[in-house]
Amino acid sequence: MSRIAKNPIPLIAGVKISIDDRTVTVEGKNGQLSMQLHDSVTIAQSEDQLTVAPKIQDRPSWAMAGTMRSLVNNMLIGVSQGYEKKLKLIGVGYRAAIQGNRLNLTLGFSHPIDFEIPEGIKVDAPSQTDLVISGADKQLVGEVAAKIRAFRPPEPYKGKGVRYADEQIKLKEAKKK
Repeated sequence: MSRIAKNPIPLIAGVKISIDDRTVTVEGKNGQLSMQLHDSVTIAQSEDQLTVAPKIQDRPSWAMAGTMRSLVNNMLIGVSQGYEKKLKLIGVGYRAAIQGNRLNLTLGFSHPIDFEIPEGIKVDAPSQTDLVISGADKQLVGEVAAKIRAFRPPEPYKGKGVRYADEQIKLKEAKKK
């Protein structure tokens, strides 16, 4: 049985939740998110908490209930506090600039890279080599950060590339004569 699914989700002040049939919609200061619940899961709302439970008491249903509980909890945190990922550009001449809803990256290629910023995501560049990606949808924030990192992942010899701010790169030793 899932231990995660057994924990109730505490409701956050200032967040409005509506449950229609199989759709959960959460609205807060950072926007609105909605999600379709899986068929094997039910959700119930009391005054100050939400509870997610499986319809059938078997292992896959408990696993799905734990997954749905985590996704709904992430939605609540996203619309109230938001999520953010920080990226660093390390390398000579590597820089980023924001032009409207496009991110212009110079990463040592013969051409600049223009990345279209998706709806619901905010990208800030406090300096030319730092990026802060923020938004209400945890999955979308992580996906955008991973796509930007994939343009030039950190290489293991000099450590040049795009990396997460808290990422540690283990450098390899160069070839000896």
